[in-house]
Amino acid sequence: MESIRVFTVSLGCPKNRVDTERMLGALGSGMVPAENPAQSDLVLINTCGFIRPAVEESIQTILDATDEVSEMKKKPLIAVAGCLVSRYGELGDELPEVDLWLSTDRIDLWPQMISQALSTSFKGSTYRRVSTAPSYAYLKISEGCSHSCRFCTIPSIRGPHISRPLAGLAEEARTLVGQGIPELVLVGQDTTSYGSDLGDGKTGIRPLIENLLEVDGLEWLRLMYLYPAGLSDSLLSFMAQAGKPLLPYFDIPLQHAHPDVLSSMGRPFARDPRKVVDRVRKHIPEAVLRTSIIVGYPGESEEHFKTLMNFVEETRFHHLGVFAYQPEEGTPAAEMEQIPEEIREERRAALMALQSDISREILEENIGRRMQVLVEAPHEEWDGLFTGRVWFQAPEVDGITYVSSPEDGPELKPGMLVEAEVNEVTDYDLVTLV
Repeated sequence: MESIRVFTVSLGCPKNRVDTERMLGALGSGMVPAENPAQSDLVLINTCGFIRPAVEESIQTILDATDEVSEMKKKPLIAVAGCLVSRYGELGDELPEVDLWLSTDRIDLWPQMISQALSTSFKGSTYRRVSTAPSYAYLKISEGCSHSCRFCTIPSIRGPHISRPLAGLAEEARTLVGQGIPELVLVGQDTTSYGSDLGDGKTGIRPLIENLLEVDGLEWLRLMYLYPAGLSDSLLSFMAQAGKPLLPYFDIPLQHAHPDVLSSMGRPFARDPRKVVDRVRKHIPEAVLRTSIIVGYPGESEEHFKTLMNFVEETRFHHLGVFAYQPEEGTPAAEMEQIPEEIREERRAALMALQSDISREILEENIGRRMQVLVEAPHEEWDGLFTGRVWFQAPEVDGITYVSSPEDGPELKPGMLVEAEVNEVTDYDLVTLV
């Protein structure tokens, strides 16, 4: 089979990236990465359709790609996949340049559909072609979501929660780590719901964690998207005793702090987020907490926002993502009376200003300490300087660690774990020397 040159763009969340990686793996050894659309036989754009800015980015990416190949005599096949297609359907009238539309409900058929469109056959594999840095890979443990948050489009796009079989995940984890990847990051729309639908009598995520703890060579195991309702005392007690490679890192999407706003959002957990924060810290005092917050949700008053600011100031999250609410077509919240956009943005900026001070203060506590740094990539501008992460920094969403080695020190390479001393900090990053 002749090689197929493929230019790929994966937009949105890590879960989307895993879908793209599986797709590339399914294309098999005949797939050759292309540097741009004009040098490719296939342009594969895996889109995000979660919120309006993501939709706009997806459409612009499609337009940029089609414009780049518009003057070519032999144009590549343009395939658009993912959440944009699942949310809005095939947009052939608006984007006639696109040759193939791939919705997420037919994800297992993507390789076959592309093969037919290219009039070729692929000797694919069952494995992913990992596209992250050599230091980590995502392990997607579930599809969809069965919650009914009133601002969210995910259930309508991706369908209900479906756990991936444990045996397959364990095998995938061993394969990834066997390739020299030291960190696995578990992702799903709600990872604490894992296993609840498998019907094997072992509900919850604990059996999966237990299997992954046994993977030889795994240095760090990180869990993302832990819904508060799933963080029970029994699970936290198990996690406190699990030890390495499980990291005491908790990404808990709280979204707000005031019970009125949480109730209006339809969030699936107890109204007081302090309870879950206290529960985590009771079992695991050294836990690092990250959360995401939505400000400017319909009905959020100044008093509600003040409660939120006080909560963030008191809780002192290591990491905080703040998003100004976006009304999304088809969601109940979009039908409510909206807060002016300028107020939403003001609140976002105020909360981020508060968090930047908190983040710097927390990071300053590490100055002078020696810590393990997972090296990721050479710095693009400074010879000898690398970017990486310490254990409490998740890839892509948290700050980074700059690391360098003295002239007589060890040679740094992506994927290495090295001991380094923290010399200085910024609002969100560390600067270290081996």
